[in-house]
Amino acid sequence: MTRRRFLPSRRAFACAWLAFALFAVARARLEGSEAPSPSVPAAHAAEPKAKAPESAPAHAAKATDHGAHAAAPAHPGHGTPADAKAEPKSDAKAEVHAAEPAADAAAKNGKRKRTTDEISGLLSLGANLAERGDYSAAEIAYHQVLESLKVSQNDVKSALLGLARMFRRQGASTKAAAIYERYIKEYPTDERTPDALLELGRTLRDLGVYKTAIARFYSVINSTLKLPGDGFDRYQLLARTAQFEIAETYFQAGDFAEANKFFTRLRLLDLAPVDRARAHFKAGYALKLQGDLEGAINTLRAYIEQWPEDENVPEARYLIAISFRELKRPQEAFAQTLELLRTEKARIEADPKRWAYWQRRTGNQLANDFFESGDTLNARAIYAGLLAISTENTWRLPITYQLGLCDERLGHPERARVSYQAIIDAAGKTPGADVTELATMAKWRLEHIDWREKTSGQISSYFGGIPAQPEPVAPPPAPAPVPADAVKPGAVPPAARDTHTPAPSGAIKTAATP
Repeated sequence: MTRRRFLPSRRAFACAWLAFALFAVARARLEGSEAPSPSVPAAHAAEPKAKAPESAPAHAAKATDHGAHAAAPAHPGHGTPADAKAEPKSDAKAEVHAAEPAADAAAKNGKRKRTTDEISGLLSLGANLAERGDYSAAEIAYHQVLESLKVSQNDVKSALLGLARMFRRQGASTKAAAIYERYIKEYPTDERTPDALLELGRTLRDLGVYKTAIARFYSVINSTLKLPGDGFDRYQLLARTAQFEIAETYFQAGDFAEANKFFTRLRLLDLAPVDRARAHFKAGYALKLQGDLEGAINTLRAYIEQWPEDENVPEARYLIAISFRELKRPQEAFAQTLELLRTEKARIEADPKRWAYWQRRTGNQLANDFFESGDTLNARAIYAGLLAISTENTWRLPITYQLGLCDERLGHPERARVSYQAIIDAAGKTPGADVTELATMAKWRLEHIDWREKTSGQISSYFGGIPAQPEPVAPPPAPAPVPADAVKPGAVPPAARDTHTPAPSGAIKTAATP
């Protein structure tokens, strides 16, 4: 009986321990799945699951203890699973706090980039507006850059130089000079200071302050010696340009002896061919203005021989012809003028406006001088050459009138009559204002020829003489008819009139304006 009573109690005790162990394992599993420790691998947490059914209650207790260790956190100071759950939240907050400075930096960089883009846009806008001639708007753009709170020093420099160039282009030389002076004073060692000094010298020369301009050009040469050697070629170019500008300033100031000296020195330097040619021409021009006519003729002839394709050759021929006339050597002046009028077509096509200007100016001036001095044959030869320069009636009609005057003086009234009649026919019935006056003069000359021939015939018949008949000659080509509105008013050219404005003698090509 006793044995029967003991066996059920022993089994019940074993079953109770087994149930307790299973309950502990299940609880460990549940807690481990809800808040696993980062430092404990999943394989170790799963080990008690397989060993729990095989073991005695002692093994079940060990499994329970091991499960508790699996559920416990690996780091000290965190005693409960709730603390283990809070740990990822603290990491998220740290990430948020760490991301905040990065976001602020990105925002600041973006804002700084937008500001830089706005400044660059304003500088480009100012340059474009100045190029188009909208100077007031360009000035506003440059001032917005200078007044900006977050503008860099390099952008301030660019704005100052752009503003000075704008004022110089506008013709406000005083304002431009003031800005260049400010730039040089504030940034004496800047790499763009030599350019500012060069432009300041040119601006002062435009204002007529020649001595100060020359001093600024010398400062360009001195400043290039102090700058680093990285841009040696550029600084050498600036120094040569400054030497050109010094010679040109002496020339414009009227000190032709110094100008000739400097231009002669420049011819000896290792310059570009176009600059050496220009220096050669200006040296001869300075001698002409200085009064050394023989020296000017020799220098300019050597220049034409050495640089026949240069742009200043037509002006050099004009200067030679004028020098011969002043030396009372009319035939050499006449030959030089004809040489200019007979220039090859290929050269004229290279720069037609320049060649046409100097041909007209030289021909008009020399032909009028010959006509006034009584050398009518040479005058007529030059006028005939001038007639072929242009097909425009505004040019041909006055020359045709001069040819008529020459023919009258040479005793060829029939040839003169053809010239005057051609002017009347070209003017038409309703000519413009200037052609009306020229046509009126031609009609008066025709009436004068008729009256003179009639009077001469009456005198000859009264004295019983037979008037000599003029030898028939081929008439000059008649100008085309002129529409009433095709001729500019007020263009009746007297013999000595120059109908065109002077062509520019050309800019120095060694260095551009910054």
